[in-house]
Amino acid sequence: MNLKCDFILMFVSARGPKARRSCSSVTSSCFAVFLCLGLAHGAPGANGLAVLNPDGFARHIAKFNAMEDENRTNYISNAQSWPWLRENIPFFECPDPEVEEIYFFRWWSLRKHLEKTGNGFVFSEFLTRTNPISSALGHQINELRWLRDGHYLDDYILFWLKSAAGRPMLHRYSGWVEWALYQRWRVNQDTEFVVSLLDNMAGDYRQWEDERLTPGGLFWQFDVRDAMEESISGSRTNRNLRPTINSYMYGNARAIAAVARMAGNTNLAVEFDARAAKLQRLTQEQLWDAEAMFFKVRLDTGKFSSAREEIGFIPWYFDLPDPGREAAWAQLPDPGGFLAAFGITTAERRSPFFRSHGCCHCEWDGAVWPFATSQTLTALGNVLCDYKQPVITPRDYFNAFMAYVRSQHADGKPYIGEYLDETTGQWFNGKEGRSRYYNHSTFADLIVTGVAGLRPGADHTVRLHPLLTPGVWGWFCLDGVNYHGHSLSIIWDADGKRYGRGKGLCVLADGHEIARSEKLEPLTGLLP
Repeated sequence: MNLKCDFILMFVSARGPKARRSCSSVTSSCFAVFLCLGLAHGAPGANGLAVLNPDGFARHIAKFNAMEDENRTNYISNAQSWPWLRENIPFFECPDPEVEEIYFFRWWSLRKHLEKTGNGFVFSEFLTRTNPISSALGHQINELRWLRDGHYLDDYILFWLKSAAGRPMLHRYSGWVEWALYQRWRVNQDTEFVVSLLDNMAGDYRQWEDERLTPGGLFWQFDVRDAMEESISGSRTNRNLRPTINSYMYGNARAIAAVARMAGNTNLAVEFDARAAKLQRLTQEQLWDAEAMFFKVRLDTGKFSSAREEIGFIPWYFDLPDPGREAAWAQLPDPGGFLAAFGITTAERRSPFFRSHGCCHCEWDGAVWPFATSQTLTALGNVLCDYKQPVITPRDYFNAFMAYVRSQHADGKPYIGEYLDETTGQWFNGKEGRSRYYNHSTFADLIVTGVAGLRPGADHTVRLHPLLTPGVWGWFCLDGVNYHGHSLSIIWDADGKRYGRGKGLCVLADGHEIARSEKLEPLTGLLP
């Protein structure tokens, strides 16, 4: 029996991502084969779990299914949600019941947005609207890259970059789709798929240059087309230079250059490396306010905006800044800066224009937006992992992450919406309106890459840099992470009693240990 299981696992892995997609397209058949072969608990099963028993987490899904009416049913109904999630998502447990519940809630909620159309599978942003929207596409790709069945996301990417329906809508909002596609490749290693999109990626970038590039070399954007309406620095008519679109385009250029090198297209790689280098230089020269020690919007008058805004952290999402500007992060845990009871505010609280635009028409003048929180926490993860600095700590990361967890409730139940009051935690736009189950941010990705610390890379080294504060949790397990054709398990067990695999931090690949440390600290291991 075990030999047969090993043979199937080796066959699918050896055939690469294309074979895995083929197997995924008939998931139920593959799952049935594994069940018939009698995989034992402790070795990776059809959903890649080597440590956790999935049945112990079904209670979360049962609670979500029962807590309120199913206001809209798309491809996977509530009744079908547990079997689908069981086969597709990494599993996570920790001693904080709220964190664990929100982790499964966010996957359960995201599943509601999966739609099957004439253009294949797509994901909506609002449940009250069927057409996909590109504003949060980068977030959605980052979150969905952890699904075991990749063909849902393949279809969604093809919709945006190749279909007649998706392409015209892609530029309605700024975005980092090329960067997200490259980050997805760092998880699934499907070179054939991403290289097949190279011409579309380069064409998309050049179209942005035609539409938004200024003679000075930076990109302009309206705040509403950054999906950040009614901001302190923004305008629906003025062509301001914003840290958002310029950081996005820097990341996109880097990604296109990387994919071009995969494709053996040296000329294109050199071309987009030069674009990225120019944007990096100009963003630091023209959008860094040395007096405020912060990246800011430069208005079309030539002056900086008067306020620090959360978008000033976005350059670190792409590792754009050179070392030396990390002082900006002192504003994150500062109550006069961006610290509030229910999350990271979208503008500094000391500004006289904070929360000055009224309510409930998509204001980004201070209220907490999960969209921006996801960006800031991802950027902060990069600062803590990629920069040597004394300004910000993993404790600050974890505090901000826990505020994000606490915010995802309404009426005592798990909930995710558009944006919320920073002091009361009340959601705007109404729980029964379009805000319900808003697919506009990440959460599972922050658990995987931040709290548990898996830092996706291009080679066969597994890099771990957990941002969990030592001493807070005595244990956690992230199990069944589909990575480079292997199934990873990340285990922290301070005293070795929870999982019986020894004390400390360890990483398993396909059920076999590849790295271990007695401490909760950066760790590396080689894939088999």
